[in-house]
Order: sequence, then structure tokens, then C-alpha cells
Amino acid sequence: MASLRQLEYFAEVADAGSLRQAAQRLGVTQPTLTVQLRALEDILGVVLFERTRNATLLTPVGRDLLPEALSLLSQWRNMVESAHLIGNHSHSTYRLGVPQTLGPYLLPSLLPTLHQRFQQLRLHVREEVPDMLLKGLEQGRFDIVIGPISSVPDTIVREPLFREPLYLASPVDMDVAPHSNVAESDLSGLEILAVEKGHTLRREVERICERTGARLNTDYEGTSLDTLRQMVVMGMGLAFLPALYVRSEIHRPEELRVQPLQGGRLFREHAFLYRRNAPTRHFYQELQAQIREVITRDLSDTVTPLS
Repeated sequence: MASLRQLEYFAEVADAGSLRQAAQRLGVTQPTLTVQLRALEDILGVVLFERTRNATLLTPVGRDLLPEALSLLSQWRNMVESAHLIGNHSHSTYRLGVPQTLGPYLLPSLLPTLHQRFQQLRLHVREEVPDMLLKGLEQGRFDIVIGPISSVPDTIVREPLFREPLYLASPVDMDVAPHSNVAESDLSGLEILAVEKGHTLRREVERICERTGARLNTDYEGTSLDTLRQMVVMGMGLAFLPALYVRSEIHRPEELRVQPLQGGRLFREHAFLYRRNAPTRHFYQELQAQIREVITRDLSDTVTPLS
């Protein structure tokens, strides 16, 4: 396969019309230039130059191929220039994966500041369940992931970001506990709704039910947190809703009652993940530090930042 250097020699000799002058311009010896041109002719299977005592002239085939060579060299130089411009990695487009139960309620707080800090940064956001997020990151479908993923292989770097409480949502006309504070012991025998399988929130709710004696309703599964909320409002059962969702979407407290569980450790932990050998890993470290700063500044009344 022809090299860019050989194409550069071809273009320079065509412009100079002389091996000697081209060698001087390129800073190489004339024999080196001659060897590389012959190697290029052998690769292409054509004769590019007609050599005379006083000049080196393009053959008809050479004249036909010269524009192609110049175009390839121009594309290469444009690529090098672009690489220099975005060498700090903040000018690129990155594929960000987030879970459906987090992205819509976290990203509106993050993106304005991130775009202000990295003005040329572009994030292509896609929502997936956490299991698919990790798989997509390993396979290269995502560059970075934010989500409640706790176990990762050695090829993935996991940087903890924050801990998000889970609140108990119940119909306003239902008294879950005989007292004002709801404890885990009050959940025994109660019907609990959850999102569909594949979400870490579903697995967390399953563990809560096993621990407290609550019954997980497997006949009705929410496809989203909004669906889950509506099921609670209709009196189909209780549900555990993430704090960021409550902060973002629960604007009518008369629809349902949302409260913490006293004495319980109900939360999910979110992390920033990327491939360990990614060439842009230093930028990812800078990006996750900025995300943590925004969370600490703007969301610490709702979640617990982790260092």
C-alpha cells in the first residue's frame, strides 16, 4: 500500500519538474527520492514520470492520478489540523449512556454547567437499562456511562458520584403506619409495585421486600417511573421512588404521599464509568470531577455526593 510520504514525494516532483529541486525542497537525497518514486510506481503498476536529462515530466497516467494524490494529502492535513484543534478532547462528541430512571431527572441539572465549562463538548445521550449500559460500554457503543452500576470488570473504571435516597410513595388516603413515621416493620404484608426487570431499582425493591416481608406485585410492572407513580395514585399499591425523580416530578403533593423510611438504609449509588484504556481517560477524569462539583453545589439537598 502506498504511503502518505510517497504521495507527498509524487506531488512535490510533479510541482518542481525536477528530482534535484524536489529533493532539496523535501530535505532528502535524490537517490532516496528516486527509490520511493519507483516503489510507488511498482505499487500502482504504472509509470508516473518521464525522466529526461534536464527534467522529470508527468506521464499522461501521472497527470490523471495527480489530483487524486493531492486530494488524499489535503484530507490528511485536514485531519491532522482537526486533531490539533481538539487535542484537549473537549471539542468532541461523546456517547453518554444513562438509565431511564435517572437521565431525565439528573441531566437537566448537569448539562448547562458542563456546556458552559466545555463549550465545544457535545454529548449524544441514550437511555438504557443498567445491564445494557455496562454491556454497551464494554462493546464501545457508549464512551461514558452514569448510573447505579456497582459491579464492573477490570477493564472498566468506576468513579462513585452520589448516593440517592429512595422514598416510599403511597396513596394520600392510605395510612401506611399508625404513627407519623414509617418504619421497615410497617411494610410487612403490603403490596409493593416496581419497574420492570433489568433495572437496578427493581432489584433493590426486591431486596426490600425480602427483608421487610412486603409483597412484590409481579402482575403489574411499571415501564417508567411516571407509570409507577400513576399506579400508586390509582391505589394499586405502594412504590419506592428515587429522590431526584421526586424533586423533578412530584409537584402536586395532594396526589400521593412521599416520605422516607425511618431507620432504613434505602438508596441507590450512582457512578461515572469509562473504559480503563480509553485514550481520552484523562478528559473523562476532568469531566467526572466537574459533574461531582455540580452535584455538590446544586443537588446536595437531595442526594449525598461521594468522593
